[in-house]
Amino acid sequence: MEPAVNKATPVLFVERIEDCLPFWFTLGFRATIEVGGEQGLGFCALSNGKDEVMYQTHASLLEDMPHLADAMKSAKTFLFVEVPNLDAVEQALTGHPVFLPRRITFYGANELGMTEPGGHYVTFAQFGKA
Repeated sequence: MEPAVNKATPVLFVERIEDCLPFWFTLGFRATIEVGGEQGLGFCALSNGKDEVMYQTHASLLEDMPHLADAMKSAKTFLFVEVPNLDAVEQALTGHPVFLPRRITFYGANELGMTEPGGHYVTFAQFGKA
């Protein structure tokens, strides 16, 4: 039997999860798992029915896997998210910092990069429409 993968989900490490939720709620995601921590959420999974992203706080990581805490605190994730309508995403997320102004790539994507409230970089890409 060949190895298989059913799903790959990023886990983003942040100081405070609650600050990041509106970013994803605006894009149609809802919380599917919420685990409390000492001061608010310690872990949260979000899904739009097809895709998923997870958040865990640095404090929760320190408790769960203390040997990885230093690495996760300094690491920022780069997510590539394909969307059907980049204009709608840009309008919905107005006010979030842009790290990559809109551009057409050599592979045919219309892209826009924004920083979500936890400091992670999210590139939204629309294919087939310039």
